[in-house]
Amino acid sequence: MAQKGDQLDQETFSCSICLDLLKDPVTIPCGHSYCMNCIKTYWDEGEKKIPSCPQCRETFIPKPVLVKNTMLAALVEQLKKTGLQAAPADHCYAGPEDVACDVCSGRKLKAVTSCLVCLASYCEKHLQPHHDAAPLKKHKLVDPSKNLQDNICPRHDEVRKMFCRTDQQSICYLCSVDEHKGHDTVSAAAERTERQREMEVSRQQIQQEIQDREKDVKLLQQEVEAINQSADKTVEDSEEIFTKLISLLQKRSSDVKQQIRSQQKTEVRRVRELEEKLQQEITDLKRRDAEMEKLRDMEDNNQFLHIYPSLSPLSESTHSSGISIRPLRYFQDVAAAVSEVRGRLQDILRDTWTNVSLAITDVDVLLSEPQPEPKSRAGFLKYSCEITLDPNTVHRLLLLSEENRKVTVMKKHQSYSDHPDRFTNVLQVLSRESLTGRHYWEVERKADLVGVAVSYKNISRSGEPRECGLGRNDKSWSLYCYSDRYVFCYNNIQTSVSGPPSSRIGVYLDHRAGFLSFYSVSGTMTLLHRVQTTFNQPLHAGVGIKHCPGDSAEFRKLK
Repeated sequence: MAQKGDQLDQETFSCSICLDLLKDPVTIPCGHSYCMNCIKTYWDEGEKKIPSCPQCRETFIPKPVLVKNTMLAALVEQLKKTGLQAAPADHCYAGPEDVACDVCSGRKLKAVTSCLVCLASYCEKHLQPHHDAAPLKKHKLVDPSKNLQDNICPRHDEVRKMFCRTDQQSICYLCSVDEHKGHDTVSAAAERTERQREMEVSRQQIQQEIQDREKDVKLLQQEVEAINQSADKTVEDSEEIFTKLISLLQKRSSDVKQQIRSQQKTEVRRVRELEEKLQQEITDLKRRDAEMEKLRDMEDNNQFLHIYPSLSPLSESTHSSGISIRPLRYFQDVAAAVSEVRGRLQDILRDTWTNVSLAITDVDVLLSEPQPEPKSRAGFLKYSCEITLDPNTVHRLLLLSEENRKVTVMKKHQSYSDHPDRFTNVLQVLSRESLTGRHYWEVERKADLVGVAVSYKNISRSGEPRECGLGRNDKSWSLYCYSDRYVFCYNNIQTSVSGPPSSRIGVYLDHRAGFLSFYSVSGTMTLLHRVQTTFNQPLHAGVGIKHCPGDSAEFRKLK
């Protein structure tokens, strides 16, 4: 409670001009007290010639004589002795960039608001009369402004409350009947309302453009993420393929090495066996030769004749002089065969590597300019691709043939193995290939009703037709071709399409640009229907056929 009383004393004995404790306090006729120097300066520097009170605005005629209030002076001195003098913090004073209070004398405080009627700025203390006095409460208060004097007409010294639309400038009322007489003039408030309405329209346009650009930024971010994911997955798959290829080559190398070593052992063993046999024969022959030499040198004729018959007869020799040696020619044929394989692999890599490089450089990115749609069938054929149908997706009543490019409706279920990708409730099939970039293909139909379509891979494979039927959901787009008409279907919304009947339908896809076009192909190409959207996944070509045995649809070879 003591602190609250002390604070009250400080506010009571402070000058409302300098906001400091009173110095040489004087009390003017209205009862408000000020520092003698503050009130003198206020009256001397004021624009009005008649002295008035800064707080209550009461005017005094004649100008009051200022006399020091000794009682207040004594009280202020007592407050100074008790150390209760309150000084504003430095951050409350106006700096070079701040709007200063117009009432403060000496070091001015920051203004907290400006009055468009008084054309003056006030600190919190000097703003108080605008909160207390009824006439002042009606004044228009705004954020502190340094440009209040711009609201004064320099010619008539009046507030500019009018706006001249002819000259596009703010004017005062006297200007509207003087130099701007006859011009299109309105009140500044009315002009602001009109301009603000225009500004709101512009802001809505800007906000819409911001939203559009934010969508584009999000799309770019998704594109970056898709590029990174695709590149990472492709690198991973490529490394796996090359690793398997290298492993296969290493296995083949190991097999060749093993076969060579095995044959080497067989041939060496055969030669060694023959060599040992020949060495044994040489030993036997040398022994016989030594016996004969000894007998030859015997001098006793009778003894010679007695021993000679006991010599063992020579056995028939197995030696053949037909053994031929081919130095450095034993396994050269194998090396030649391996060298031939190497040459073929080099040819394959050289021929196919160009295609790999072109596939890499042909990657579609969002920022590249979309290619215009071809104007002729020859132009479309530049983007032709071979479509093969995925046996894991085909309905069991559809027979695959022509290298999995053709489906035919059968009376009985085919013996396909169970697979989670197989359509079970509708006679449909999707392509094995996933499609991005630009592609063109043609479907030849021999049926009363065929749906030529594209679809995301994650389309449902079972359930109601709306869930899994091509064109019946937001995951697929289909052109249903009847014998006498066409119907385009997406998300179960059907659109009638006019065009010449044809047994062959051409499909052009520009995945990046979001274009999907269907053409009637006969002697000429006629556009049947074009879709422009945003594809956020790779697409698969597909067909759906009415349950009528014998009906068929075939993806034609175009190259």
